[in-house]
Amino acid sequence: MPSPHIAAQTGDFAPIVLMPGDPRRARRIAETFFTAPRLVTEVRGIEGWTGTVDGRDVSVMASGMGMPSISIYATELIRFYGVQRIVRVGTAGGIADEVQLGEVVIGPAAHTDSSMAAFRIPGVHYSHAPSYDLLAGAVTTARAKGLSGRAVVFGHGL
Repeated sequence: MPSPHIAAQTGDFAPIVLMPGDPRRARRIAETFFTAPRLVTEVRGIEGWTGTVDGRDVSVMASGMGMPSISIYATELIRFYGVQRIVRVGTAGGIADEVQLGEVVIGPAAHTDSSMAAFRIPGVHYSHAPSYDLLAGAVTTARAKGLSGRAVVFGHGL
């Protein structure tokens, strides 16, 4: 057990982890999209699953609510389980009116005024952004899957 909050075995997680906030959404993603999903952790009801998607190993694990929770899980996934990429997935409680229910939003950056952001560089608040390759890959995949009519980057169709 490399970490107290996850308690999975070394090698249980794929290099890529999808992270919804809701543990039930993690289970639904695994059961709906993964081939041969297996539960690798369920400490405190936060489920983590690993399976394959198009022959590629992928994991999904809930992050819980808020920045402190996701910070703990993301840190442990990277430090103790060799995870290389975490992709936050989920719903949005507040978003532009022109985005319709069921649309996919691929965000090139996110900003918060939370004081947690200031811990990285005291006194500085900046927007967090994915690597260009990850962002471009998400857009390319959305187009390839035919989501161009529903996928959105800052309110503009792909």
